[in-house]
Formats: sequence, C-alpha cells, structure tokens
Amino acid sequence: MNPRSTVSILGHPVHAMLVPFVIASYTGAFAADIAYSAASNPFWAVSAMWLIGAGIAVSVFAATIGFVDFVAEPAIRELPAAWWHLGGNVVMSLISILDWVLRYEVGPEAGSSAYIWLSGTVFVLLIFNGWMGAQLVYHHRVGVAD
Repeated sequence: MNPRSTVSILGHPVHAMLVPFVIASYTGAFAADIAYSAASNPFWAVSAMWLIGAGIAVSVFAATIGFVDFVAEPAIRELPAAWWHLGGNVVMSLISILDWVLRYEVGPEAGSSAYIWLSGTVFVLLIFNGWMGAQLVYHHRVGVAD
C-alpha cells in the first residue's frame, strides 16, 4: 500500500493543491527582481515584495498540511526524500521571511536591489524541494491512490 496523505479532499492531497501557488509566488518574486534590475521600474520591486509575502502566506498552509502528513504517516518518515523535502522547505521558508522583513525595513526598491540574491536562493531551493517532492510522489507513490 502506498504511503497516504492524511489531509485530503475526496482523496486528493491538499498539500499538492497548495504547492503550485507557493511555486508561482516565489518564482514570480525572483522574476520581478530580475525585471527591476533590468528596467528600474518600481512596479517590479513592489511586485516582488508582494509576491514574497503571498508565498509566505500560502507556505504556512502548505507546510502545515505537509507536516501533518509527515508526522501522521510513518511510511513517509522512513523516506530520506521526505526529510530532504522537509528540511529544504524549512530553510526556504526562513530565507523568505528574512527576505520580506529586510525589504520591509529598507523599502521595496532598495530591497529588490540588495536582496535579489535571497529570492534567487529561494528559487534554487524551489527546484531542489520540487525534485524531492516529485521523488516522493512519482518514485515512492506518496499520496497516490491505487
């Protein structure tokens, strides 16, 4: 039997439903930072800050549900990819919170200039965490109904 997702709606894992919003927010923030560095249009700096905030907000829900699945299903905790996925997402969330706080303190434009490396780091972690999440679903069949 496949490791099950304990938080689901009609058999569909809720964690997997929320993750695309996190990916879109953090990817959009990095793209907005790049656009600001190229065009110096304040719209992109403000957009990056809002997208980071949205990513953090949705991450709270996605991470909570993912953590419930992790704790409630012993078969998930046995998978090294689950530990890497969890650890990578914790680091990514902490960096995102730091990034947003720093931008809030200096303002969006100064933040986009000074902290683009933070949004870039989050983007790289998204790729790694997505790879680990894909390993969980496609290789270990976590949350996949038979």
